[in-house]
Formats: sequence, C-alpha cells, structure tokens
Amino acid sequence: MSWRFFKKTDVSLSRALSLLLKPVISEKATFGAERNEVTFRVSLDATKPEIRSAVEKLFKVKVFSVTTSRQQGKQKRFRGRVGRRIETKKAFVRLVKGESIDIGATTK
Repeated sequence: MSWRFFKKTDVSLSRALSLLLKPVISEKATFGAERNEVTFRVSLDATKPEIRSAVEKLFKVKVFSVTTSRQQGKQKRFRGRVGRRIETKKAFVRLVKGESIDIGATTK
C-alpha cells in the first residue's frame, strides 16, 4: 500500500464540488442506506482520500470508509450507428455510526 493513503489530504472547496458530481438514487443505493452508506457519482480522476475529504468538508460528517467502482463505457448502436456510452465512477461512502446525510433534502 502506498504512503499517500496514510497522509491526510485536504481538498479545496472548488475541488470538492468538482469531485462529487451527483448522488446515486437507485435500489442498491437505498439498501446501502440501511448500512449507513451513501453512494455518489464522482469524477474519473478522484481518489479515495480526496473523496473522503470532500464528503467530510461539504456535509460536515465523519467518514468511516470509501469504496470505489469504475464502469467502462460499452458500445451500443443508436439508429444503426455505433456509439459509446460514457465511463462512470461511483463512490460508496460509509459513514461513522450516528452520522447521516439527507440526500433528498434541498437547501436554499
């Protein structure tokens, strides 16, 4: 394991906003909420320490662990032409017991 995972990384507010693209609202994500886990779609160049720091900074919660999943874009046909879907990366953020993030709430 590399030493970069052991040191604290602090991201700026603009970098934190560009890392977390949007929350994922799906059946699997709602089952993760039972285990105190929130799922986000993140940028492709985001690392686990950066995602941890961004979530802690934006939502003011303590993060227990971060797991990422990367999905390659697959080739599809659109009206007879070959196209390609975009590549995506998801982060499964598990929060410390007692912490929570309300994804459905909107702030003004």
